[in-house]
Amino acid sequence: MQTDTNIILTHEQIQHKIKRIAYQIYETNVDETEIIIAGIAENGFVFAQRLKAILEDISDIEIVLCKVSMNKKSPQNTVTTSIAPNEYQNKALVLADDVLNSGTALIYGVKHFLDVPLTRFKTAVLVNRNHKKYPIKADFKGISLSTSLHEHVVVKFGDEDVAILE
Repeated sequence: MQTDTNIILTHEQIQHKIKRIAYQIYETNVDETEIIIAGIAENGFVFAQRLKAILEDISDIEIVLCKVSMNKKSPQNTVTTSIAPNEYQNKALVLADDVLNSGTALIYGVKHFLDVPLTRFKTAVLVNRNHKKYPIKADFKGISLSTSLHEHVVVKFGDEDVAILE
């Protein structure tokens, strides 16, 4: 059986979407002095790094990166962060991932951060698919896709970023 691969976002489109999301994050948090951008490893963290770079260019807000690690196949009680909870307590936080598929990674990431009081909590994804298993939504999204359950979205970050539908 042959599998078709379709480019859904080119390098330039990905850069544009990340920049637009960064501006939306800035507009939502314009009164904050510090924003935590927590990226779900691995691609979500790359996405978070890209957001941080743009936010630092367009605002005076201090941007702190946080890497969120979990076993995506079994995320219960396995979520860890690269910074301690007291470092993001009472601050604005954006949880970022590259693709929102079933919502499993995002919902367990959200659950982890709910144990600490935050001033504002938002989610950001580059690609939002419409096959959620959990009642989770992306506050900031680059593109929304209606795909079949048999299709798979892959974001490849590098010198030439690309998002493909397989």
